[in-house]
Amino acid sequence: MSRSPSGRLPSTHLKGARPLGSKKAESFTESVIREMTRLCQLHGGINLAQGFPDFPAPEEIKEAAVSAIRADVNQYAITWGSKSLRDAIARKYNRVYGMEVDPEREVVVCCGSTEAMIASMLAVVDPGDEVIVFEPFYENYGPDAILSGAVPRYVTLHEPDWRLDPDELAAAFSERTRAIIINTPNNPTGKVFTRGELSEIAALCRKWGVVAITDEIYEHILYAGQHVPIASLEGMAERTVTINSLSKTYSLTGWRVGWAVARPRLTDAIRKVHDFLTVGAAAPLQEAAVVALQLPEEYHQRLAADYRKRRDVLLPALEKAGFVCFKPDGAYYIMTDISGFGFSDDRAFARHLVETIGVAAVPGSSFYHRSEDGAQKLRFTFCKREETLRAAAERLASLQLSK
Repeated sequence: MSRSPSGRLPSTHLKGARPLGSKKAESFTESVIREMTRLCQLHGGINLAQGFPDFPAPEEIKEAAVSAIRADVNQYAITWGSKSLRDAIARKYNRVYGMEVDPEREVVVCCGSTEAMIASMLAVVDPGDEVIVFEPFYENYGPDAILSGAVPRYVTLHEPDWRLDPDELAAAFSERTRAIIINTPNNPTGKVFTRGELSEIAALCRKWGVVAITDEIYEHILYAGQHVPIASLEGMAERTVTINSLSKTYSLTGWRVGWAVARPRLTDAIRKVHDFLTVGAAAPLQEAAVVALQLPEEYHQRLAADYRKRRDVLLPALEKAGFVCFKPDGAYYIMTDISGFGFSDDRAFARHLVETIGVAAVPGSSFYHRSEDGAQKLRFTFCKREETLRAAAERLASLQLSK
């Protein structure tokens, strides 16, 4: 029997050896979205799967990062964020939403909204607690619940307008409910939760003592409706964690600078978890984030207008190719129904699309806890240059509907 260089027997030969990976890690797959990006690169396709822009970020923000690096802002920032960035975050919430945020006690700067979400979940949820998740959901939320030991309870958003059923929502709450995850504007549906819907959620949170963890990274990408932070509603500031980042508003998905805003009884716990997860976000990029958050309102208006144009390029192209589209009111994704193409499931069709047509999209099953519920859906992103979208439209035109 062979031995390792250390002289020990390989673990696979040890009596009663168990798998080296944890049961938690075995219970979910790798990101389907990132998998589709790799498949797209392999086949030289047009990536309408992963939500990152293919156009430049604002020059003034990039220059601010370069200046910070040259000024030697290259060592650890304060664990929960540089003072300058925490101050800028607090000023923005006050300027845009009239919300009072204490930058010293109520802000945690994280390595993107992804880390802000898992840090918040780990800080709020105990093993066995229930967490309500709206479905279809951004694919990270399921694994986040598992990693934090929570039991997810799913509440369906009903197509075609992704309507929230108040009775189904109320039935999901109980004494076991610890948190509810909200994403508005929503990925993958483009739904913008109304003030009325958020008020219903808020009332149930207050009734059952539940924390709302709200992912608001698409707050400025709106085509209809109004973005309402649930923390701004009566009685919700004390029980809300608001998550945001630079990624979507400022086209900086690779920088991984995000934040969580909450009252001290929540941020005290989030800061501890964040500290031992990542210590802190990149110091020079935090200084550049200050410049981003100081951009005028005209920047946000132009951002939404530009994305509306891109949406209005891709949407008719998808419909012409045979997709049934759910028109988004916010964010930069289009959910589609693929049943007219005659494929057995979304994964087979997504592979066909990238391998044969040269366009990558995300299989809809990755946004549902039961894969069959998304088996006839694909999600496309339009955070690309118009010429990229038009090139994708030309390729999609060669698709054939089933007869």
